Amino acid sequence: MAVAGPQRVGVAEFASVITRPGIELIDVRTPAEFESGHIAGAVNIPVQSADFAERIARLDPAGEYAVYCRSGNRSQPAVAAMKEAGISTVYELASGTNGWAADGQPLVR
Repeated sequence: MAVAGPQRVGVAEFASVITRPGIELIDVRTPAEFESGHIAGAVNIPVQSADFAERIARLDPAGEYAVYCRSGNRSQPAVAAMKEAGISTVYELASGTNGWAADGQPLVR
């Protein structure tokens, strides 16, 4: 069930979205933050890295993506860049890993 355009969602909806087959989970925090604890199954594509736009451009525009950062701030420009790259189905965790963990959801190392 694809959506038109990026959507900022809460923890419960994000937790549901990432269980869907084919969804790609992207953590846009720094590699050090990623290593300190991330959502299981995530790949790290740091929004502040020099090759962020290049790595996003390699993603399938028809794919479905779930994106998060620490607090919901860095994920916003990441999602905007994904939209610019022609990716329309993106779910963004509004509260980031801070909200995820505060809601009792697990982070893995």
